[in-house]
Amino acid sequence: MTSIYLIRHAEAEGNLYRIAQGQKNSNLTDRGWRQVRALEKRFADIHIDAVYSSDLYRTCATASAIYKPKGLSLHRVPGLREINVGGWEERTWGDIYRQNPEQMAYFSRHFTKWYIEGAETPQQVLDRVLEAVRKIAAENEGRTVAVFSHGYAIRLLLAHLQGYSMEGAGQTPHGDNTAVSLLEAEGDTLRVVFRDDNSHLQTPEFLAGEKVRKRANALEPGLWFRPVELEEQADWFAELVSAVWRDPRPFDRQKLLEDAAHRTTLAGYLGEEPVGLVQVGPEPGWISLACIREDCRKRGFGVQLIGQAVLLARQAGGEKLTVLLGADSGARDFFADYGFGPVGTSADGRMVFEKNIAFIPEFLGEYGKNIDKPDMTSI
Repeated sequence: MTSIYLIRHAEAEGNLYRIAQGQKNSNLTDRGWRQVRALEKRFADIHIDAVYSSDLYRTCATASAIYKPKGLSLHRVPGLREINVGGWEERTWGDIYRQNPEQMAYFSRHFTKWYIEGAETPQQVLDRVLEAVRKIAAENEGRTVAVFSHGYAIRLLLAHLQGYSMEGAGQTPHGDNTAVSLLEAEGDTLRVVFRDDNSHLQTPEFLAGEKVRKRANALEPGLWFRPVELEEQADWFAELVSAVWRDPRPFDRQKLLEDAAHRTTLAGYLGEEPVGLVQVGPEPGWISLACIREDCRKRGFGVQLIGQAVLLARQAGGEKLTVLLGADSGARDFFADYGFGPVGTSADGRMVFEKNIAFIPEFLGEYGKNIDKPDMTSI
């Protein structure tokens, strides 16, 4: 008999920024790395003979919780990848919901009705994941292995093994990031011992590091983005920025509009209403503006602005984000919560905060050596 610990990857950028990841690479968040450390502690005294992972970055990085401390090799298996969602990949869930709310609902609950041009069907995903897990089991008879995969793929596999039809699978639970399930395999027979256990994330040690800031959950589409149209939105743009202006420099509407004409400035929409914006420039990765309308704050939208800045920085080949904050800026805690740290002071006395967004090469593997540039027209 083979014992298989089936584990979902840690929180990744797409989970936090509300961007469809599919088979695109995304980094782990700071919270995700804390989950990795909690997972490492959970498995410290559990014997593991081999570690397998999909070849996507977020699973390979999460698998380091087990293969590194135990001195094992990582076996990358493309068959364990997340579902390819075709034209949805690297689009915000808010944009997807706006364009096709019916198909988005089918994606979560009615798998047999979901169809997107260029995407895999849920049945195709189940077939390849089931084949990959059975092959791993056959190669490790009598051993205990850890297998790292993705939320949608794992949900399909567990539902199938527990006797659900493809239609019924949409009513089964979705495991948290780093949720652990245990399978037992004998021949071609796979049995679920337990599923979606996240007890390692419920310890006082882990919970002490959790932030109280709201995070959008998987049922909330979030925002969608498009470039600010200065001819039509100049008043809205200036009013939003002036309402939150805390910079030691006086607010200058004319300079604000001049800068926007030469920098990438995206408005974030909730439905059809603009509620926030993010601006990057003059250098790649520099966030020059980021704000959410006051009545829309504390709803998990602010961090989605950072997500757009990440995509823009990577498109320009950048590996870090930078923001300048005044001494009395109320945004310091917000940026600190999402991985920005002070690195110096600018010439005008503002504090310089940076966030590293670089991929760690060892987790990229062959698949990730040429990471696709995001198509910013789809954001």
